[in-house]
Amino acid sequence: MMYGFQEESGFRFRLAEYLKALTALLLILWLFKGPLKLEAYNDYMVYAIIALIFVFELLSVGKWFGVTISGVVFALAKASFWTSVFLFFGKWLGLSKTFTGENATITAGTMFAYAVVLSIAGLLLTKFDERRLEWKVERNAYEFNGASFGGVRLNGSGKAYPVKFGRKLVGWVIDGDLTVEAETPIGKVTRRLLSPVAVWTSEKIAEKKTSPDPGFVKRANELINPDRLYHPKDKASVVDLGIVKVYEGSGFEYVKVPFVEVISTPAGEEVKIGPMRFREGRVGRFVEEMLTIRELTNGFQLTKAGDRLTIKTEEYTIETDGRKVTYRSGDETLSLGETVSLRSGDISVTVGRGRAKLRIEDVVISARDGTVKIRVGEKTHTIESREACSLVLRKAKEIVEEQGVEMVEGLGIDRGKLNARVRELIDELMRYLG
Repeated sequence: MMYGFQEESGFRFRLAEYLKALTALLLILWLFKGPLKLEAYNDYMVYAIIALIFVFELLSVGKWFGVTISGVVFALAKASFWTSVFLFFGKWLGLSKTFTGENATITAGTMFAYAVVLSIAGLLLTKFDERRLEWKVERNAYEFNGASFGGVRLNGSGKAYPVKFGRKLVGWVIDGDLTVEAETPIGKVTRRLLSPVAVWTSEKIAEKKTSPDPGFVKRANELINPDRLYHPKDKASVVDLGIVKVYEGSGFEYVKVPFVEVISTPAGEEVKIGPMRFREGRVGRFVEEMLTIRELTNGFQLTKAGDRLTIKTEEYTIETDGRKVTYRSGDETLSLGETVSLRSGDISVTVGRGRAKLRIEDVVISARDGTVKIRVGEKTHTIESREACSLVLRKAKEIVEEQGVEMVEGLGIDRGKLNARVRELIDELMRYLG
């Protein structure tokens, strides 16, 4: 199937990848030049390695942002840096006096100095390239007939327009009749989306070309403005602009910008800079690209980051990490996981790990380790009974599940029904008091 996107996989970039592989092979041959009896070719191999580093870095210019002056300078800086690293460690691995002697012109220190100076020059030259580095909805249109992203499905049909940052495909804007479906621990969430819809993914989700709508393209470019999507004064826990991805959840942070990726969890952290990866502790597996589906004119946004999912609408927010799900609507919160809880103003019900606590207005009921305590107003009663404790645990869980269903359906907490269930529980517990 042909999509018409060849920039990232064009001949120049494929050639750069082949030359990287050739450089790696030549490095290995140079490293074992002794056993392979290649010492006579030592200097020639080193010159070839350095030349290949510069060639593949220069051939890689423009893969993300298009060919720019600063991009070429940064490529030279990057090649100088890798050369300095090679020469620095190479002096212990058999580099000749040509590269380590007093009269050497190409040394680790010289190449590192070049890398620093060229990096500074590249930063100064970026001002000339700023206009090219922006999000742009292209005029090319492709037929869209639905797409699947793991547990998220985008159904419907319409026209999909690529969104690029420089030359890098970072997402799509779709004009059509669309419905999104997402599986969550509290059931399937289905939402009909209002066009235009942005899908921030580098996947090629469109099919064959079709005729574009210039008016839609113009409007989409106005709506795709990052300052409009994410106001600088607002602190968003999820930001997705294709080229920039940020996800902050319970005990989890994920940040991705060009060439840098950071994952932080309570068990450890991982930082990836270009091809280098640094890890402390364990962060688990995170192999999928972060995906966001967003209405550009309304408040709906769905973001999937690995096994984590966040759905935000004008009425509610759902967050799930595969083990726990949290639903928020106004001041009402429902959490399901190892413990389940329900909160709204002066109402809270929590149950899990062999304990439960219900607080409704001036009534508090707690149960743990075979002991139940009931406080109504200023009166407190204590019941020592594992049967009564099990009763409170069971009833508290039923209340959360019952009220949770109505919350997710948009009905909110039914205080009348909740008060009735609490009175029934108190009446049953009073029998244990004799």
